[in-house]
Amino acid sequence: MYRVLYASSQKLGCYLETLARFRVDITLYAELAAIEGQDDFVPLGQVPIQWVEKRILGFAGHEGRYADLYGSDWIGALRRELAGDCVALGLSDLDAAILQASAPRALTQRASRIAFRSGFDGVHYRSKYGHDVQNWALFEPFKLNPDKSEEIQLSDADLEKALNIHGLRLAVQDALS
Repeated sequence: MYRVLYASSQKLGCYLETLARFRVDITLYAELAAIEGQDDFVPLGQVPIQWVEKRILGFAGHEGRYADLYGSDWIGALRRELAGDCVALGLSDLDAAILQASAPRALTQRASRIAFRSGFDGVHYRSKYGHDVQNWALFEPFKLNPDKSEEIQLSDADLEKALNIHGLRLAVQDALS
């Protein structure tokens, strides 16, 4: 057993990862687009204002050795080590796309466990919401140098960008009524 703290090198990454659960299902988008006539449906994808109120942003530096599971060396090693898992999950191969897929989660958890048992302090990976976002899975005991924390501001440009990327909006109006 080990615990993992998920982090991002950018505020945008933190927002993208945590807001993703509020996204509108892609099937619904497709079905709504197929309906003829004026687009008059009630907006979907609202994030409750309480989501912002109950969270803070923490800032810290980290130290140690971090495995890049999407690097070619790791993919080659994981392909051999996880071959049985891949076959059991019905996968015909293992590559970066498979590792970054949302499912099967059991496979990425197994890859993380291999990095943990190999003495790494965590895993470095690119976000599935954009490879321009660098994320981290830090293994306990965390080697952090806390810097500061701050409340999330509704006017935060990174928050606004993440909401826009995911097609979301804050339900601020409802909270102010």
